[in-house]
Amino acid sequence: MNSRILFFFIFLYLISCTVSPRYNSSNSANNSKKQNSVVGTSSNKTVYEGISSWYGPNFHGKLTANGEIFDMYGTTAAHKTLPLNSIVRVINLENNKSIILKINDRGPYVGDRILDCSYGAAKKLGFDKAGTASVRIEIIDFGDGEYMHHD
Repeated sequence: MNSRILFFFIFLYLISCTVSPRYNSSNSANNSKKQNSVVGTSSNKTVYEGISSWYGPNFHGKLTANGEIFDMYGTTAAHKTLPLNSIVRVINLENNKSIILKINDRGPYVGDRILDCSYGAAKKLGFDKAGTASVRIEIIDFGDGEYMHHD
């Protein structure tokens, strides 16, 4: 009987160590394709438009998808598909404020959003209080997709 209890606690410990997504999506993938679009491409520039949100307190100090420690006051962002370490210019279409960000995380996983900025980036773009904004994302440099290893 003791071995069953021990096995149960080991199993419980192992499943508690799994990674869970930051958000649950309530909308389908088809719905997000309707709201967000590739606006234009040329030989050296790709432009996307859609809704951006911001994230911060619950993830501050935790590892991002590329292995960096997330700083909610920094100027980084999460994108679902762009290679990690990509450099992008994000323009708030509601006030024309812009900032250059590094894609170091994956997301957003809520609704039809295309970008999840750090709180610091959202503050500089002027949508920290509103929570979301219509943005244009211009690719400056496609990242290497590499994960930063810690020794």
